[in-house]
Amino acid sequence: MSFFTAENLSIQFGGVKAVTNVSFEVERGEVFTIIGPNGAGKTTIFNLISLIYPPTSGRILFEGQEITGLAPHRVANLGIARTFQNIELFEHATVLQNLLIGRHTHRTTALWQELLFLPPVRRAEIAHREAAEKVIDFLDLQHYRDSFVAGLPYGVRKVVELARALTTGPKLQLLDEPSSGLNPEESDDMAFWIEDLKKDLGITVLMVEHDMSLVSRVSDRVLALNQGEMLALGTSREVQSDPRVIEAYLGKQE
Repeated sequence: MSFFTAENLSIQFGGVKAVTNVSFEVERGEVFTIIGPNGAGKTTIFNLISLIYPPTSGRILFEGQEITGLAPHRVANLGIARTFQNIELFEHATVLQNLLIGRHTHRTTALWQELLFLPPVRRAEIAHREAAEKVIDFLDLQHYRDSFVAGLPYGVRKVVELARALTTGPKLQLLDEPSSGLNPEESDDMAFWIEDLKKDLGITVLMVEHDMSLVSRVSDRVLALNQGEMLALGTSREVQSDPRVIEAYLGKQE
């Protein structure tokens, strides 16, 4: 049984078919990347997996359990975390505070216990802080721990968003355009982080990406989409050399 399965996913908005019968499986411990030109349906697929959009048809399974009809807030509790193409951080909070927000899925104490700041709450706070500090160390964010997000460079914010996702303790990490807006050096660093997620933390990665050098470097398998439909599935080299993928990116050659 596959770790994650998308089975015949389709969604339409009015008369527009955004995704049509897309199926793929992600194995535990791999980096699986979805590519395609603008408007191919890549982020829509992520919104379906995150349960932000309910599919018109098809289903989603995670660790053998169908999750298609669950409420969106249940996704993080299952062990699925996500970053966004457009950074979604609390700009007037510090890096550490943003990471601690990511720990809300692990809250086990009652409100009345928190109001009285009882021993279980104090122990939980220590555990949350330790988890956040481990992620800060892992991503080399020590220098920015107490900095407000609003004053950070864009590349650092990208890493902070990844850090916040990691504080949830995910089994499956969704990365939506992780290299978007980064310079070549920052993209190279992001490739290292993605490789380390897999090797050091044992996290499975499902990624949407346009930077083909990054895709080639970190991906175990690649799925190419165009206009919401599947074009090719295989290794990065196989997919990039597929005539249908070349045509989707470059247009039909006369």
